[in-house]
Amino acid sequence: QVHLVESGGGLVQSGGSLRLSCAASGNSFADYHMGWYRQAPGKERELVAHINPSHMTTYADSVKRRFTISRDNAKKMVYLQMNRLKPEDTAVYYCTGAQMFATLKVGRDGYGSWGRGTQVTVSS
Repeated sequence: QVHLVESGGGLVQSGGSLRLSCAASGNSFADYHMGWYRQAPGKERELVAHINPSHMTTYADSVKRRFTISRDNAKKMVYLQMNRLKPEDTAVYYCTGAQMFATLKVGRDGYGSWGRGTQVTVSS
């Protein structure tokens, strides 16, 4: 339904900021739940932020008050503003979308749409 491409990852020092972008293509973007997952080596994939079609947001406790997810439906873009980054934020960050939140929450390939990921590395 939607094709997703992330950008904006990179290397940043502890306490720094990055802004990730997700460009979507497809016909029903405005109706999709969108989110950002991250996966670090040896750790489970974690849903860090979610934004629903009504622009309501939720966050994992680990990133709350530091990360902000937003969407621009006219541009078919989703963003993740990451502030006060910590080394434990180091991971591959994936943009994901689904028509239903329950699908997005599964967090596995084949459930919803997934970008290829962008690496975020926070140095200590």
